[in-house]
Amino acid sequence: MTQKALDHLIERLGGLAPATALVLGSGLGNLVDRIDDPLRISYADLPGFPQSGVTGHAGELVAGLFAGMPVLMLSGRAHYYEHGNAAAMRPALEVLAGIGITRLILTNAAGSVDPEMPPGSVMLITDHINFSGTNPLIGEPSDRRFVGLTGAYDAGMRAAIEQAAKATGTTLHKGVYMWFSGPCFETPAEIRMARIMGANAVGMSTVPEVILARFLGLRVAACSVVTNLAAGMTGAELSHQETKDMAPVGGARLATILQRLFRDRSLEG
Repeated sequence: MTQKALDHLIERLGGLAPATALVLGSGLGNLVDRIDDPLRISYADLPGFPQSGVTGHAGELVAGLFAGMPVLMLSGRAHYYEHGNAAAMRPALEVLAGIGITRLILTNAAGSVDPEMPPGSVMLITDHINFSGTNPLIGEPSDRRFVGLTGAYDAGMRAAIEQAAKATGTTLHKGVYMWFSGPCFETPAEIRMARIMGANAVGMSTVPEVILARFLGLRVAACSVVTNLAAGMTGAELSHQETKDMAPVGGARLATILQRLFRDRSLEG
């Protein structure tokens, strides 16, 4: 952990003491606009924080009140495919844990492997498959590296998100997220394999952060916003522009769920 980043963040937050943080994926950065009296801090001002080079990732930390509840949002993340470092988000997550964050909600844009879960859908992640061939804890010298992931996605947080979706009448799918390293999209053959292996959605992020968060003792929940049907399912070629275009559609649905989640303070139960 970068002590300078921790000290700077504590000073800037003043008396604000959020227990929940969100990581916002591609096209989901507009969620920060729903924060009241936002405090914005560029990642560049926080030593050790990632400098994402992906369009759709602002690269700033935003803190304030979301639906009346203190929150901290990371607008943008670093991806493994940018630099080959699966642990790129570790310094940022260590700082979050250092200021007292105990719950982490991760969001991402993903491709659907299920034709019944079309673009614009929201999926609550129930488990994941790490198909990248790497792990963010490689090189960790302590025995803490042997992190159990049986309950990686916190049952209580998942239940609260499901309750919020039901209360707002928002359809919420549930399923398994499969992490590919990227940056190229998957092939149709890989998508057929993913379906056989039990995946419901595929993407290029999130799993390293889940592993790191559990390593740090944080409770974790995660949601995918579906931006496209995966390779080979429609015959069309995939593009990052499609991700940027479609993410706000499902993002608006996810924002509705999250606002109700925070308004009801059901995470605190």
